[in-house]
Amino acid sequence: MNLSRLFLALLVLSLPLLAADKKQNKSSVRLYNPPTMAKPVSNYSQVAEVTGGKLVFIAGQVGLDPSGKLVSQDDFRAQTEQIFKNLKLAVEAAGGQMSDLVKVNYFVAESVDPSQYATVREIRDRYINTAAAPASTFVVVKRLARPEYLIEVEAVAAIK
Repeated sequence: MNLSRLFLALLVLSLPLLAADKKQNKSSVRLYNPPTMAKPVSNYSQVAEVTGGKLVFIAGQVGLDPSGKLVSQDDFRAQTEQIFKNLKLAVEAAGGQMSDLVKVNYFVAESVDPSQYATVREIRDRYINTAAAPASTFVVVKRLARPEYLIEVEAVAAIK
């Protein structure tokens, strides 16, 4: 058997293995709230279960536009909107979409009036799949890295 026939035979024999490997790498995500746990007070999942695929960790995003300028020093809504634009750009750069988010962590400066917290959910719901909302944590902190930052959001995506 010459070398080219041997190579072809090995390639044909390995195709099922390659196909199986691709299937294993395919992401499966299950976002849910177990009936044994308290129901969330807003729209998020208690559990994000990921098998296979590619996990993408997105660093904390603040309200900086693409040129690196803060969109507004005192406008919580404007900063939050820019953050979700940044998250969308980050997920898309990794080959995914916003519905691939499985975990989102929010850090809000204590200087923000609690009446503005609902703004986060309102803006988030325009970007995510609300039928399968990612697991999330919302934390109020003394302050963020810079005093002009009112909110920072980090995320994890499971890309299929």
